[in-house]
Amino acid sequence: MKNSLIKGLMVFLTVLCAGLAYSQDVSGTVSDASGPLPGASILVKGTTIGAQTDLDGKFTIRNVGANAVLVFSYIGLKQQEVNVAGKTTVKVLLKEDSAELNEVIVVGYGSVKKKDATGAVDQIGAKDFDNVASPSPAQLLRGKVAGVQVTQSSGEPGGGVAIRIRGNTSIRSGNGPLIVIDGVPLDGGNVSGGGDDLLGTSSSRNPLNFVNQNDIESISVLKDASSTAIYGSRGANGVIVITTKKGKSKEPQLSYNTSVQFSKMSGNFDVMNASQFVAAGGDDKGSRSYNWKDAVLRNGFSMNHDLSFTKSTENSNTRISLSASNTNGIVKNTGLDKYTATVYNSNDFFGGALKVEERIMYASLKDETTILSNNAGYIGNIIGTALYWNPTLPIYNANGTYNVVSNTYLNPVQLLNSYKDFTNTNKFLGSINTTWKINSKLKYTFLVGVESSTSSRKSQLLPTMDIQNVAQATVPGSTTVKHGQASINAQNKFNKTFEHTLNYNNDFGDNFNLDALVGYSYYDYTADGSFASGKGYDSAQTNLIDNIEGGLQNEFRVSSYRNRTELQSYFGRVNATLYKKLIITGTLRSDGSTKLGVNNKYDYFPSVGIAYKVIENKEGIVNDFKVRGNFGKTGNQEFSPNSAIARASYALNGALTVDSNANADLKWETTKSYGIGADFELFNNKLTGSVDYFQKDTKDLIFPVPAAATQPGASSARFKNLPGNLINKGFEISLNYKVIDKENFGWDVSGNASFLSNKMTNFAGFIATGGINGQGLTGAYAQVVTNNQPIYSYYMYEWRGYDSTGNSIYADAAGNDTGLGTAVKKILDKQPLPKVNVGFNTNFRYKNFDLGASFYGAFGHYIYNNTTNAYFFKGAFLGGRNVTAAAANSAQAQGDPNSPSTRYLEKGDFLRMGNLTFGYTVKGAVLDKFKMSSARFFVNASNLFVITSYSGTDPEVDTDKSLNGVPSAGMEYLSYPRDKSVSLGLNVTF
Repeated sequence: MKNSLIKGLMVFLTVLCAGLAYSQDVSGTVSDASGPLPGASILVKGTTIGAQTDLDGKFTIRNVGANAVLVFSYIGLKQQEVNVAGKTTVKVLLKEDSAELNEVIVVGYGSVKKKDATGAVDQIGAKDFDNVASPSPAQLLRGKVAGVQVTQSSGEPGGGVAIRIRGNTSIRSGNGPLIVIDGVPLDGGNVSGGGDDLLGTSSSRNPLNFVNQNDIESISVLKDASSTAIYGSRGANGVIVITTKKGKSKEPQLSYNTSVQFSKMSGNFDVMNASQFVAAGGDDKGSRSYNWKDAVLRNGFSMNHDLSFTKSTENSNTRISLSASNTNGIVKNTGLDKYTATVYNSNDFFGGALKVEERIMYASLKDETTILSNNAGYIGNIIGTALYWNPTLPIYNANGTYNVVSNTYLNPVQLLNSYKDFTNTNKFLGSINTTWKINSKLKYTFLVGVESSTSSRKSQLLPTMDIQNVAQATVPGSTTVKHGQASINAQNKFNKTFEHTLNYNNDFGDNFNLDALVGYSYYDYTADGSFASGKGYDSAQTNLIDNIEGGLQNEFRVSSYRNRTELQSYFGRVNATLYKKLIITGTLRSDGSTKLGVNNKYDYFPSVGIAYKVIENKEGIVNDFKVRGNFGKTGNQEFSPNSAIARASYALNGALTVDSNANADLKWETTKSYGIGADFELFNNKLTGSVDYFQKDTKDLIFPVPAAATQPGASSARFKNLPGNLINKGFEISLNYKVIDKENFGWDVSGNASFLSNKMTNFAGFIATGGINGQGLTGAYAQVVTNNQPIYSYYMYEWRGYDSTGNSIYADAAGNDTGLGTAVKKILDKQPLPKVNVGFNTNFRYKNFDLGASFYGAFGHYIYNNTTNAYFFKGAFLGGRNVTAAAANSAQAQGDPNSPSTRYLEKGDFLRMGNLTFGYTVKGAVLDKFKMSSARFFVNASNLFVITSYSGTDPEVDTDKSLNGVPSAGMEYLSYPRDKSVSLGLNVTF
């Protein structure tokens, strides 16, 4: 009996000990590269037992088997498995998920894993942005995404930016992509308008200037019909979806980013200095102190500050940010001050069944500019006057007054100081997004968005500045001439967005998933503005803007306008996944717009995309391989409001003028496109990439036909859809390679390239654009749009050199040498749009140090150097103007007509080092001492060098030289020089 009792006790103790040995508590911490990670999930593999980390990244799981496996996961980080192996304490560091195909990409009305996408979609996140605040987020895309070209019109802070996704799809309508911020589509217009700066027209401002780079979580680029057709009539030029940041940490978190930037001119206009000018035989006025750079340029400077606060709980999420940036441009009297504030707040109600998100984005912008006309004539803008000023001629007289030569040979410093031009813009973007989870499979979302902007541009030229035929007026009843001019241009926009969507997602077993979306949208875009100008002021007046009526009464002008566009849409999308391999996406959108003729108010925009996962999650050389294809139809909404209706306006004294005739049949320009592509991961997920081929066919191109073609009706233009097709096709490749991925050392490289071509077909027109300005160049142009040619093909004389008398030789119709009288203009096999765009990025990290570099370039295109054509020729030098040494010493005769020709057509190929960044991340006890969770110092250099054969200041240029509403490309004329800069910065989080 006693022995049995002892044996039973031993068995009980053995079982108890075994239970204790195989069931234990495990605790520990989970961190990422920034420190402790709250909200990370821990699950005992094969069970439902798990936990989440607290605010300090700590966790505890009870009753864990000694040989159990713990699975650690967090959104955006790589999942990690840890074998307990009897341990009771575990420390885990989660790394970023390097597998590109696992990335969740924000698309229209939802998100999708890249491995499940049927369309060509790319996304860059905050970690891909450079560590210096860009004036516009558009510049963050340069060289980062295949098929996307970003060209700033000049180096001016806040200057206009042209974004092209897979080339141009229109001639006269807009070519820029639709931009969607947090679900709200922007109206597509500029933040503030361009206009007249007295010597010509100036460029409008960048439409994304109001967005603070540090508020952006990700930028998605939707490139093909499968991804853009959900936006119907607005998706032909691609879509850029910007998602702003939310709060991430459950613990209150305060972040502060600051940087200071120093910049100077990059490149040079190689005009002669005083000694060279005299040596070449120029008129010596005795002075040797003038340098054109000193006259109008300076060292640029910028300060950036960004402060954000975040906090989240189980049922709420809040993020507030404030930023300020002040930039002094490298041209005197130019700059951009920008102040922004954003608020994000979300709350869950009824156990998460109802979620309400509010977003507010506000920006105050102040642009300062000077006379930088895109089409200044012989007299020149501020750059032109500085270049042609005789370098031996003093700027000031002995008594301190300006040295005035004539009203066609302007003193650049006097012009700079006589002109003021400011634009103040207030921009507001707000939205409320309400999501109701009806059940586990069905949810309804209602979005209300408001976009508002008010902009006022004020400029003046002092009456002490005398310019031929500019800002001057004659006093009525006398011969007295007064000078000076002032203008105020106000522009207001108010846009409303209302969207309802219903989403259904269900797994019908293991082999079929259905994700369906239906929706309704209504957009209301209104714009109004007013303009006032005065001319002919007393010479003693200095503040013309605030006393605009102080000029001559008969020269005071006022005008105003207002327009409105409404767009109503019904749309649906179905994503079906079969056997976890085959994915089919079908989209249909119906759009109706007040812009169109009464007979074509609505149109339908369908698309279908198919993808098949040939290989998925395999070990070895090929880990994932997916093929995809798509076909669809999209439209282009970016043409002028009221184009389809008859319009008339009253001029002075009540005279009625017909501006355009009605066209009841006017319809959208539409683009049919198809594409095939593949996404892949190789070598144990180290190499990821994609390849794509696409073709786009745009028809029903909108043009105003001449007055003579509008009969019956008043003699004025009528907008029509002309016969013709713009064919755009290309090939893209994108690669990312994780060379080394160790805990203390990493190196990755990425690159992309796109190859583009375009051609007009079935088009009977011959449309001129690319206006050329300068002495003797009135009415000249360099580019045409015509049949069987790439758009904006160069059209000019073919220059062959000089004859024995110094006169230019050109080619005649038979290709023989001849003089100007018998020469013929030719359509050249040269175009201004790049045939190849490339980007390359690489990043290193070693312990606390990191180094990143980015490059981008464009090839296969030509630039027309209008600056050289207008200013750097022998006749200008002998006439007393400064030129380049090459022009002064050339064989050209003084009277040789400086006609537009291939002499001024240059290859635009370039490769630029965009950014080089070196950083150091502080870790360890130093952070605890200052109660910081992270800190990083960095040095950034931008535009360190550019490799090019172009003789102008910079090959990446796009001066607006449009004619009659038809845009140009690849033209350079007295543009604001680009800068190279160095920045020092600090990012800290408490």
